[in-house]
Amino acid sequence: MIEGIPIYHFLVVSTIMFFVGVCGFIIRRNLITMLMAVELILNSVNINFVVFNRYLYPDQLQGHFFTLFIVAVAATEAAVAIALIINIYRRFKNIEVQNVSEMKY
Repeated sequence: MIEGIPIYHFLVVSTIMFFVGVCGFIIRRNLITMLMAVELILNSVNINFVVFNRYLYPDQLQGHFFTLFIVAVAATEAAVAIALIINIYRRFKNIEVQNVSEMKY
């Protein structure tokens, strides 16, 4: 399916996704968009694992297993983060980052 596509095309897409995720995490103040930025970063790492596995070790599956592990960790992280965000919204009626520091008191 990906024969004939050079590896650097995948790496460019992965790099763009990674830096868009980093910028989204730094710039945005909404907790949901920050969570989506983290997911974007993790997906760019997944692309790197799969592509390097495909091009360097095509008969082995280590990259695919690492990707499955990252997907499981990302799903768990998203579930916990969404539960926290729902509780923050119930308490403060918005999900801006400034309100999270007020939860200590």
